[in-house]
Amino acid sequence: MNVGKFWRTVRRETSELVRKTQLDFFPVRKTIQGYNREKLRGDLQAGFNVALVAFPQGMAYAIIAGIPIEYGIYGSAIATIVGGLFSGSRLIIFGPTNATSVIVFTSFLALGVTAQEKVALMPLVLSLVGIYLIVGAFLHVAHLIQYISRTVVTGYITAAAFFIILNQIRKVLGIDFEIPDMTGFFGIIKLTGGHVLDTHVPTLFIGLVTALLFIFLRRKWRTWPNVALTLVIMSLVTAGLNHFLAQYQALGSSFAGPVECLSAIDVSNWTLTLPTLQTDRLNDIAMMALIIAFLSIVEGSSIGKSLAARSGERLNTNQEMLSLGLANLGCAMYGGMPASGSLTRSQLNWSSGAATSLASLYCGLICVIAAFVLGPYLKYIPVSSLGMLVIIIGASLINRYTIRVVVKTTRSDAIVFATTFLAALLVALDFGIILGTATSIMLFLRKASVPELIEYTFTEEGGLTQLEEQRRPGPEVSIVHVEGELFFGAADLFQDQMRRVVEDPNLKVVVLKMRNAHHLDATSVLALDELSRYMSESGRCLLVSEARKEVIRVFKNSGLIEVIGRENIFPDVTQNPLLSTSRALKRAKAVIGDHKAKVSIYADHAGGKSDPQT
Repeated sequence: MNVGKFWRTVRRETSELVRKTQLDFFPVRKTIQGYNREKLRGDLQAGFNVALVAFPQGMAYAIIAGIPIEYGIYGSAIATIVGGLFSGSRLIIFGPTNATSVIVFTSFLALGVTAQEKVALMPLVLSLVGIYLIVGAFLHVAHLIQYISRTVVTGYITAAAFFIILNQIRKVLGIDFEIPDMTGFFGIIKLTGGHVLDTHVPTLFIGLVTALLFIFLRRKWRTWPNVALTLVIMSLVTAGLNHFLAQYQALGSSFAGPVECLSAIDVSNWTLTLPTLQTDRLNDIAMMALIIAFLSIVEGSSIGKSLAARSGERLNTNQEMLSLGLANLGCAMYGGMPASGSLTRSQLNWSSGAATSLASLYCGLICVIAAFVLGPYLKYIPVSSLGMLVIIIGASLINRYTIRVVVKTTRSDAIVFATTFLAALLVALDFGIILGTATSIMLFLRKASVPELIEYTFTEEGGLTQLEEQRRPGPEVSIVHVEGELFFGAADLFQDQMRRVVEDPNLKVVVLKMRNAHHLDATSVLALDELSRYMSESGRCLLVSEARKEVIRVFKNSGLIEVIGRENIFPDVTQNPLLSTSRALKRAKAVIGDHKAKVSIYADHAGGKSDPQT
């Protein structure tokens, strides 16, 4: 075998695949072209502003996930660097988020793994997330996200917010207890309530002061990096308080111990980590990774589309899905945590004047520098302060306006929201979003599976009118206007309705107007086949008018065109919408042999007048 020829074929086929999927494996090349000082200034400013938020948020999200804080910091750095190289868009900033962090926490809690096992399993989880997303990008899965109900996402995020708040309360109170496996939301409430009397007063004091300080800063200077400022100020306050408590204890008092702080991180230990395959947990880990990948692309694409609508730019969601998959693979190899599109950081990046995707790259590099410089000083940050900031972030996810809209709009939306929210709280977050999505799809199919059949007859003046009663005094031709979806979920109902229509013995010919009938499949074709044969056996005839090209193609492929008869199918004429049905009515007259009967239909002519056609 010619090896050179083989590799040339592989490269050619790979290039063709990439071209068809419209993916670019190195879009930064286009970004660099025409890059100037003005764009550099805007990207650097945006990258710096986002880094001031991404660094402390990374720590907060690691705490939510129940893993060491360095995973959040490294994840923020790696995800933004990879995003800057492969996304090709300035609209989405990747990194740890509330949604993915809570899924990590609840999934590991359900598996009953220890803290050390979480760290060991994280590279495998991230690798699977990355693989799912990359494969999905090649399969154009991102386009299917539009079919996920916003109501499901709202129910999930609301439930996640409650989980976030509940799991940080114990850190603010300064109490510590183990959460048994499979403990649900209300079980954690019971455990927390049972330890309230063990509250560490100085820790609670620091938490409450943190909340007041952050709220004050956000109201006075909303555009400032208030999370970072709050942590710096509270670190100084906690250092002074711990010094006072140490002196107080030196006098023999056992009032309280010091306020707990985070651990410093040693960035010199930041090395390449490869996933290890653990076959005993692979099924559980694979499902967990699939849920994280699903949430990541839903979250990222919704954020990107929102900002694209505001900026007037186009967003290649499959390209973003590819870059998000590569970002998660990068986090798997360098000690990160699941990455998704961050709403807060993406909006900040855009509003800060980011000109290109390189703003994300600069943000990641600044986070790397900050990890080296600030790593030893993280030991001064109080756990209760970071926990209180996480509670505030979690509370901000409960969007009362959005909840009111999805609950009040339709009954189906209210059912989907309640199903998602309650299932997520009572069972698990991943189960909630699966059940919510399934419920949403079932309710949609229920609506879509009811085709609207409107039967028309003719007035004495020759005009069309909707038939109110099924009783016909003599031989008659009926026009049935089929509107709506005619896929497998609607086929049986369509067939039953049509059976009732044609039961009248005086009805000799039925004309199906199918311009607005959509999504025919094998089930609906078989229903039409049976209807046509049933009418033919009873000496009657089925005609089809206004058949669009898609309908005729389905008829030809399935062989239905031969069952109904080519002479009984009339293609749609877009230039004259009524011409097809007019021809069908002439065919109907020929079928029933009533040449004296006048069958009229009105067709529009230039000048706005209508004349009857026979």
